[in-house]
Amino acid sequence: MGALNNYLVDMMGPLGPLFAVGFLGLLLILLVLPMLLKKQVDPMTKFRDASKPQSETTRARGGRTPTKKALRTSQGTDKLDKFANFLEPKTEEEMTTARLRMTRAGYRGKNAVRTFHALQFTLGIFFLVLGVGYAIFASATSGISTTKLILAVLVPGGFGYYLPKYWVERRVQSRQAEIQNGFPDALDMLLVCVEAGQSLDQGIIRVSKELGAGYPALAEEFETISQEVKAGKDKTAVLRAFGERAGVSDVSSFVTVMIQSQTFGTSIAEALRVYAAEMRDKRVMRAEEAANKLPTKMTLGTMMFTVPPLLIILVGPSVYDMLQLFATFKG
Repeated sequence: MGALNNYLVDMMGPLGPLFAVGFLGLLLILLVLPMLLKKQVDPMTKFRDASKPQSETTRARGGRTPTKKALRTSQGTDKLDKFANFLEPKTEEEMTTARLRMTRAGYRGKNAVRTFHALQFTLGIFFLVLGVGYAIFASATSGISTTKLILAVLVPGGFGYYLPKYWVERRVQSRQAEIQNGFPDALDMLLVCVEAGQSLDQGIIRVSKELGAGYPALAEEFETISQEVKAGKDKTAVLRAFGERAGVSDVSSFVTVMIQSQTFGTSIAEALRVYAAEMRDKRVMRAEEAANKLPTKMTLGTMMFTVPPLLIILVGPSVYDMLQLFATFKG
């Protein structure tokens, strides 16, 4: 035991035994974790399945019978089912919030939340292992402080864990900006369709096709609305779901206007005309606000890149002469 300890100290420095223990602990965690995360089957479920006829049990489990083929294929989406208890939020409220965030980012799959948490866990472990490897290599080749070694292990792990979250947040912001910028054009096209004699549903389908090239995120939302209406869902519920998915105040206001117009029987074309004009004014105001911010940003950049060179040019010769004068006095 003492020989092994001395060998680790010679190979990896004073913290060699600690690194060895940490590496073995991480390896054991990786080996045991799949068994701990395996989804446990309820004994009552097994009992009910055993008491059912073979055809009902196979159908409940999503399997295939000898005479009938499954209507849907899993397409590999059930690979994360065994880790559902670990990869999904525990409460229904947290699950709803997580699904809404993934939907706003453009990920509408039923396993989007599981995939997100699986990526967080995988990348966190991967970068943590990289940090441990770097720490072992650095301690073996050169002297490095304990604080730097700990940071070399923890910082990559934290980076890998928060990288998917950062990506999703960026996706949400990008989609919301795209929806906000393209919404006035969508309202103008929808107004033209309604005034041309088409119904609101037909106008939404037309707008979803026309917006595909310029604003794909908004086109996808309008296409979702048209498909849900075709499926027979209540139009009020569909519009409310659209406003919740978009996460943009302008869209929420539009949904409120459409619901009120449908409830009180007012003209949809008139409501669209008024709201489209308001959206255009808001877009102009946002453009003016961005233009007014440019002089401040340019002034800051100009000061950073022009004032230091000017000071060097103007004050530099005087400072040099003073240094030469002090050197003469000392001599």
